[in-house]
Amino acid sequence: MRIISFNANGIRSAASKGFFDWFAGQHADLLCVQETKAQPEQLRDPIFAPSGYHAYFRSAQAKGYSGVAIYSKQQPDALIERLDWPELDDEGRYLEARFGNLSVVSLYLPSGSSGPLRQDFKFAMMQRFTPILAAWLSSGRDYVIAGDWNIVHDQRDIRNFSANQKTSGCLPEERAWLDQLINGQGWVDSYRALNPDGEDYTWWSQRGGARARNVGWRIDYQMVSPALGARLKQCAIAAEPKFSDHAPYWVDYR
Repeated sequence: MRIISFNANGIRSAASKGFFDWFAGQHADLLCVQETKAQPEQLRDPIFAPSGYHAYFRSAQAKGYSGVAIYSKQQPDALIERLDWPELDDEGRYLEARFGNLSVVSLYLPSGSSGPLRQDFKFAMMQRFTPILAAWLSSGRDYVIAGDWNIVHDQRDIRNFSANQKTSGCLPEERAWLDQLINGQGWVDSYRALNPDGEDYTWWSQRGGARARNVGWRIDYQMVSPALGARLKQCAIAAEPKFSDHAPYWVDYR
């Protein structure tokens, strides 16, 4: 089973750069997209409905903002679009597809880089999400949470660690939260499990030639429940070709 996670920074923009042509060659079972930046009526072109896949979108109320999607070869048994938290649900940051005992979540955690209000919202979401994640682990279901978490876990996940200690996405409180989820609750970071010493990145600033110099951050994850952690086979970050300021991240599961 192959699952791809990708922050498109606008699914229409990524499509114009050939993303769906690339996707067709990946033979993935599921694709989780974040930051679609589109309403359903803007996604009626056949390019957004690749052959052999069911497509599901959860858009933000605000046009041109946020939004997540799931493409799946198999039609899900159930689709869940809300966490019953209006502030989060209205921004289109969560979509869950259920297949038997497997849940696949496309998740887009907020960034706090625009200022204190958004950082406070990010902290609130982290706090609100913590017991939800614990409940998912105790449910007995297998979970893949694929998406842009907007947080690096440790210094291996960012090129300029020391210089970003006060930058949203690398704040000590944010990294401690991921540490709590991984080392406390038991979630498995699929990339780190397969690459203990890896220093690959999934996002690069669009300023200062960061991508050309590989000055990046690893903020896109597939966090999985322990049973799926035991089924990890291989993974890769597809840094080329460029479809977005993020790179697609795929994982193969046994």
